[in-house]
Amino acid sequence: MTPEEIIKQLESLGQPSIKKVLLKHGIKEPLYGVKIEELQKIKKKIKSDYALSLQLYKTGIYDAMYLAGLIAEPEKMTVKDLQEWVKLANAPILYETVVSGIAAEGKHGMDLANKWIESKDAGIASAGWATLSHLVSVKEDAELDMPKLKELLKKVPQLIVISPNRVKSTMNGFVISAGSYVQELNELAKQTAKKMGKVVVDMGDTACKVPDALTYIEKVENKNGIGKKRKSAIC
Repeated sequence: MTPEEIIKQLESLGQPSIKKVLLKHGIKEPLYGVKIEELQKIKKKIKSDYALSLQLYKTGIYDAMYLAGLIAEPEKMTVKDLQEWVKLANAPILYETVVSGIAAEGKHGMDLANKWIESKDAGIASAGWATLSHLVSVKEDAELDMPKLKELLKKVPQLIVISPNRVKSTMNGFVISAGSYVQELNELAKQTAKKMGKVVVDMGDTACKVPDALTYIEKVENKNGIGKKRKSAIC
């Protein structure tokens, strides 16, 4: 399928009700309002296609950009590709799911995460913290930079109080992921969560809530789920 054929298909699949919900969640025009289930069906036909994913992402159409993440080949993504993707992102889900998920599954995740979290751009900074969350969820512990992750966990309580809304949310998510997916980081993550206390984030006109990090980690513990990895960062 060509990019043009896919765009036509996405346009035909768009639903006003879905578009309305997406707009409330910070998605910006242009978008059609295609359900994730429909994007997954298209992914099954295409499978993976590095070149096509780059073309779709550059359209700037939200539905196409999300689909690009689904069909991307993380191992083929270069630093330049990922830097372009994070700069083109214009909505929380693109920063925090699509770009960060692909970065985490590839070869440059940790390096870019460390760079992005220092950005003064809240979207890019949130992508950095989300990348860290995805990294600990999909990478084997032996592949992780444990000293750096521990250093960042210790810094979170001081950083989170002075950070923008979305960055607060993704920092909180990083603490949860570190404590849930990495046994070695579990105790430190719980200590960090206690120091953070309740994280308050303005989620706009949505029903979304920021989970309490300590409570979340303890629930995973109670289910004997600490250290169990995910198969994929983006779905």
